Amino acid sequence: MQPRTFPPLYKATSNASRDRLAFFHILERLKTQKRTGWVNEEIENPESISDHMYRMAIFAMCTTDATLDVSKCVFMALVHDLAEAQVGDIAPSEGISKAEKRRLEREAMENFVHEMLHESPASRRILNLWEEYEAGETPEAKFVKDLDRFEMACQAAEYEIRTGKDLHGFTNSAVPHIRHPEVQRWAQDLVEERRDA
Repeated sequence: MQPRTFPPLYKATSNASRDRLAFFHILERLKTQKRTGWVNEEIENPESISDHMYRMAIFAMCTTDATLDVSKCVFMALVHDLAEAQVGDIAPSEGISKAEKRRLEREAMENFVHEMLHESPASRRILNLWEEYEAGETPEAKFVKDLDRFEMACQAAEYEIRTGKDLHGFTNSAVPHIRHPEVQRWAQDLVEERRDA
C-alpha cells in the first residue's frame, strides 16, 4: 500500500464568494473517494464517503426514539466524515496514529471554517456538529456513532451477498459496540438475516 499523501490546505483569497465555491467543490471529493476498507477488500465499485454519510442520515430519520433531536442526528450524519474531503478515509491499517488522524481532521475542518467559509454562521453550525460527534458525549452523538457502525455492518452484508466474500470482520468490529437499543435491534435483525441466508 502506498503511503497516503494529502493535498495542500486551501488558502483564502480576497473573494469570499470564490472561497465558498472552493468549499462546495471540495465536497465533490466525498462523492468520488471510495471507502478505504472496501477498496482494501477489492470490492468492485465500492461505496463513496458520501454514500455512507447519506445512508446514515436516512437511518437517523427512521428512528422512533422521541428523546433524540432527529434533525440534529441527520445533520450530524451528513457532516461526521466531512474532514475526509481533505484527508481521505484513513484506515487503521495505514499506520497513522489516532492522534495524528484527529489532528489532520481537525486541521481540515478549521481550514473549511476559516479559509473557505470565513467563519460564517453556516460554518459554525457545521463545525459545532462535527465537534459534538467527535466528542461522543451527547445522546445524539452516541446514536450517530452507532449508525456509523450499523451502516458499515449493513454494507458488509450487502457486499457479501454481491461478491461471496467473507466480510464478517467488518460486522464483528462494529455490531458488538452498538449501544443504542433501537440500533441494537436493527443490528440483531441484520445478524439474523445473514444467518438465515
